[in-house]
Amino acid sequence: MTGFWKRFSRNSGAVLGLALLVLVLVVALLAPLIYPVSPWQMIGAPLLDPLEDMAFPLGTDMLGRDIAAGLVHGTRVSLLVGTVSTLCAVLVGVGVGGVAGYFGGWIDDVLMRITEFFQTIPQLAMAVVLVAIFTPSLASIVTAIALVSWPPVARLVRAEVLSLREREFVEAATVLGRPTYLILFDEILPNTLPPVIVTATLMIATAILTEAALSFLGLGDRNFMSWGFMIGAARSMLREAPWLSVMPGVAILLTVLAINLVGEGLSDALNPRLRQRGE
Repeated sequence: MTGFWKRFSRNSGAVLGLALLVLVLVVALLAPLIYPVSPWQMIGAPLLDPLEDMAFPLGTDMLGRDIAAGLVHGTRVSLLVGTVSTLCAVLVGVGVGGVAGYFGGWIDDVLMRITEFFQTIPQLAMAVVLVAIFTPSLASIVTAIALVSWPPVARLVRAEVLSLREREFVEAATVLGRPTYLILFDEILPNTLPPVIVTATLMIATAILTEAALSFLGLGDRNFMSWGFMIGAARSMLREAPWLSVMPGVAILLTVLAINLVGEGLSDALNPRLRQRGE
């Protein structure tokens, strides 16, 4: 871990992204303490400018809801959807890619044709259709994003498994008579984790953007405040009160940028060629 952190810390952008991401996580965890009042509650005069009333430092929207409270509580929704949907997508992708790459033959052909089918459909369009079918909710949003996100992971893992299954340690495990599932899960898949981890960090950023787009289109969960919903609700007030859309947009921008920077840092730290060069 010491060597990993040294390689990671050489990338100043990654360190900055990590610090920003930690700040976002702290805000998400402490949201109920920072703003115990529901972000949906109308507690002020409508359309207060930022800093006009220090009780509402970021102003209020057209219904008198606190913008700061919406941003803080929206952090939880965005990170929750991004993390859970990515975790589900990675599990599916690793399973499909691992089985396809290890067994090959007709199993590989069938699984890769299914993967290609999902890749031919635009992700956002498919997510919109799925959420509309299952009715908008956090569960349907997470499911839809996971279903459109797993194919790249499956192709990545398949390529890694194809190169690993011919290695000496895999052949040695086969000669020793280890069961196929143990060879796959104990010997091969752990060696595919570094590129999968890097890909997963970038997928979280994409999932956050997808959730924001769905909420902007009115397909978000109406029981939870989100950044996308805030932008969508304020689009009719873009000229009169641009800060209503700008502030959640900046929150999305900074969060996605932080995750991408961390992903680049992980890529550098886990890259074996760069690792050998640095050490």
